[in-house]
Amino acid sequence: MGDERAGASVEAVFREEHGRLLAALVRRFGDLDLAEEAASEAVEAALAHWPAHGVPPNPGAWLMTTARRKAVDRLRRDLTYTARLAELRVEAERAEPVPQAEEPGGLPDDRLRLFFTCAHPALAEPDRGALTLRCLAGLTTPEVARAYLVPVETMAKRITRAKRKIREARIPFRVPDAHELPERLPGVLQVLYSIFTEGYAASSGPRLQRLDLAEEAIRLATILHRLLPAEREVTGLLALLLLVHARRAARTGPDGLPVLLDRQDRGRWDRAMIEEGLALVPVALAGGPPGPYGVQAAIAALHDEAADVTTTDWPQIVALYDVLLARTPSPIVAMNRAVAIAMRDGPSAGLDLLDRLADDPRLRDHHPYLAARADLLARLGRAPEAADAYRLALDAAGTEPDRAHLRARLDAIREERP
Repeated sequence: MGDERAGASVEAVFREEHGRLLAALVRRFGDLDLAEEAASEAVEAALAHWPAHGVPPNPGAWLMTTARRKAVDRLRRDLTYTARLAELRVEAERAEPVPQAEEPGGLPDDRLRLFFTCAHPALAEPDRGALTLRCLAGLTTPEVARAYLVPVETMAKRITRAKRKIREARIPFRVPDAHELPERLPGVLQVLYSIFTEGYAASSGPRLQRLDLAEEAIRLATILHRLLPAEREVTGLLALLLLVHARRAARTGPDGLPVLLDRQDRGRWDRAMIEEGLALVPVALAGGPPGPYGVQAAIAALHDEAADVTTTDWPQIVALYDVLLARTPSPIVAMNRAVAIAMRDGPSAGLDLLDRLADDPRLRDHHPYLAARADLLARLGRAPEAADAYRLALDAAGTEPDRAHLRARLDAIREERP
């Protein structure tokens, strides 16, 4: 039982400290692979040491000290690193103190450097999210592979390729200068948003939601917000994730099938998470034109504050989508705006806007678009067209819960037809 408790303690500490530990090691040794190996060996040492001697008062500092020693030992065994080892000995003579537990508001910027390294624009877009989950969230390669629904071997190659790119392209392990931040920060935020989106609405598989993935994205967004509290779009992203994730318990029924917004039991929404998100929205919107994450957070706030769908402030939501569409024009934003207009002005108005988007190749196989169009056709009583639209949505749906939900809607249409 003691071994089990110690093992659980190591896992809990490693989850909490992994990004900080890895970032400090990369800063010290300049090698991501070496940092990962040293961190893993430190955890193995903790599993061997803590059951016999107890969990130390400052487990993070213990892991850091052990990992640094492991890294130096690895360099000593590798003759190709002789010059590097000499440099490290000089550094060691400077008697750098062992890092202590962080004080609130006093977070170091090592993890921030790692954020920007993992999300560097020189890396392929799919590799950025994978590397972020591997390095900052502390997920194993098999866990990252499951998150992206690819074989472990494929993900291992993807992560290796990203690390090699960092090494060969000499991508700097640093926070961008102030004048670079506006260009680089959106890439970091997009990585976190993409991770959350896959958790909120899985692209394929047996489940509608990947709660573990969504929660990791929120945890990383929280860290980034603590590191960059003055960046309004960081605040906006965190607010958006909290306000959307607060509905998680009501988004599926006992059978695991989707429950649409108008049918959700809002009593099951996480009110504490909503209040946390609502407090961030004014900060994200203050001080100038709002960014896209701040606008989306404001839309999510209007949904979360409403008692039900009928009392939702649809005119304000449409106005916010107008702002969002002007700032970041995309077919997805236009689709969501059309659905909001359908709620404000009726299904015919919304359907007309959706039909104008029909030729966009990015929506041709996008099942939420196809399902939204089918729902509006059904609300208008155009059963044959609705049935055809549901079939198209069914063919495009990626998860089994979505397919089961669409099959049920299609069956209902068939039963209603004479």
